[in-house]
Amino acid sequence: MLLRMLKDGHIRLLSAHVANKIAAGEVVERPASVVKELAENAIDAGAGRIDITVTAGGRKLIAVTDNGGGMGRDDAMLSIERQATSKLRDVDDIERIATLGFRGEALPSIASVSRFMLKTRRPADESGTELTVLGGSLQDVRETGVPPGTTVEVRDLFFNVPARRKFLRAYQTEQAHIRAVFTLQALAHPEIGMSLTADGRELYRLPSGASLEERVRDLFGEDFRADLRPVDRCCGEIHVSGFAGMPNVTRNERGEQYVFINRRPATAPVIAYALREAYPPLDKDRRPVVLLFIDLPPDQVDVNVHPAKREVRFRKVADVREAIIAAIGTAIGYRRPAAAASGISAAALSAPSALSGTHGAAPVSLRSLVPEAAARAAPGRDADVSPTPFPYPGATELSNTMPDAAVTLPPPQAASVPTGAGLPLMSVPDSGAPWRWFRLLGQTGGRYLLLETDEGYVTLDPRAAHERVLYERLIERDAKSGVTSQRLLLPETVQLAPADAARLRKHLKTVQDMGFAVEEFGSDHFIVEALPELLGQVSCRELLENIAHDLESAGTRRGSEKWRAEIVAKAASRAAAGAADKLTPEQAEHLVSKLALTRMPYTCPRGRPTMIFTSYRELERKFGR
Repeated sequence: MLLRMLKDGHIRLLSAHVANKIAAGEVVERPASVVKELAENAIDAGAGRIDITVTAGGRKLIAVTDNGGGMGRDDAMLSIERQATSKLRDVDDIERIATLGFRGEALPSIASVSRFMLKTRRPADESGTELTVLGGSLQDVRETGVPPGTTVEVRDLFFNVPARRKFLRAYQTEQAHIRAVFTLQALAHPEIGMSLTADGRELYRLPSGASLEERVRDLFGEDFRADLRPVDRCCGEIHVSGFAGMPNVTRNERGEQYVFINRRPATAPVIAYALREAYPPLDKDRRPVVLLFIDLPPDQVDVNVHPAKREVRFRKVADVREAIIAAIGTAIGYRRPAAAASGISAAALSAPSALSGTHGAAPVSLRSLVPEAAARAAPGRDADVSPTPFPYPGATELSNTMPDAAVTLPPPQAASVPTGAGLPLMSVPDSGAPWRWFRLLGQTGGRYLLLETDEGYVTLDPRAAHERVLYERLIERDAKSGVTSQRLLLPETVQLAPADAARLRKHLKTVQDMGFAVEEFGSDHFIVEALPELLGQVSCRELLENIAHDLESAGTRRGSEKWRAEIVAKAASRAAAGAADKLTPEQAEHLVSKLALTRMPYTCPRGRPTMIFTSYRELERKFGR
């Protein structure tokens, strides 16, 4: 019956009451949406303090109080009207939005599906204004005595829309969403003091005037902050700041990736792509932990592309992508190994050198620096500083599994010997290394090395470490001598889908420069006569499809860098497959020393961790100290 009526009926204007409820469906998805909209209004009003109170997961009550600029009576009355805003004057203002709210839909949409009360007062006024709205209908307006600022109380959310109320989740679930929104706003504005109280229990009370680092500690704890590295880099008009986790600090999902664009919690497809490219390959699609602030001129970003303003669109997508990759690469000490060969300046990505001594001394054996007699005479130290021998039956020389000659470490340089209960065997003065010194304790499980370091102990996988060392050596060699190709025994003809063939045709010269002897053969066919020497046995069709897709999405330069790195990673993996798990103390010490000098010692080329670090702080907590 309803379908026939709609099909046969005439076009009619919706009533304001129905239109407000429909609009509320876009703005107010759940109680957390109300908290977000009201908190953003308070921030735009210049509040230095925001207090949020919720009851029953926000179903019964959401109250947001701020000490911002407040409103007069006329402005308060207009604030609950649709499309009423103080943020825009003409259509050109849409192109340079610098505030969080601007559409003028939040308050009327919220008021249309709740029992709504607003109290507000400007600092210069003697009295304030109180509005009461029931389901979108104004009930009462009166003067009241309130402190400067604004208080909004939202009770019985969706009381007049039972279909929407029925789809709300359990109180605990809705409260978790409210806490997530509170966390985002608290991170975005650490200078604002904020509190969150749920069902009479105060969950957070954050001081005003805090730095971002202090706010991160208050929200997540010191251990979380200790795993992050500061990010601060300007690329033209784009400033990227915040914190980035090291590659060995990852999560299964994006829950701990906080991204703010001009202080607005939001994202864009290019950001997810840039985060993948900024890190080395991570194991099993693990996600890095990041807290990034991307600031750029308002006219360079469109924030009006999503009903809930969760997604934005950049005017210069490539510039944002490169700025994020460069900023995070600098922070974690990682750059794509082929960058130097492709013309990217070292200053642009400033990362430690892989196997050279130009950025610090190599690991130095302290046994060669400290006379044995002096070490034995040192009070409070072991009589013998040499490691306790541990057996490694069937051990083979590490260098036997490595192509070319073994890496030659730079000559030893003097290094300060840390004082304490024991004497470290190896010192690493290089500030880019994962530790300042380490002591080799032994090997467990017939495979894993145990290291004592200045900040905790490390369990290290020698095979993954061997893979990382080989990978960076092969990359260095590839950058110096160029790509070499190996001809196929029989040329292979490949037919691609029209879209993939068009991409490959567009980037054919770049693919040839990467070591592929490939030519167009007509009608979306290509003939492949040679592949890069390190590639091994692969499917030419799948390979060309993937390369063409990456060149199209990442750009010619970065796409070719990515594939060159992947080719070398596969070669390093094959070369390291025969490495012995059991090593002599000398072999193990040599491997750890070389790993400390690599660009990215925390993961192997395939993204698996090379080490697991346990801090002394964590040990003390587990032992109840």
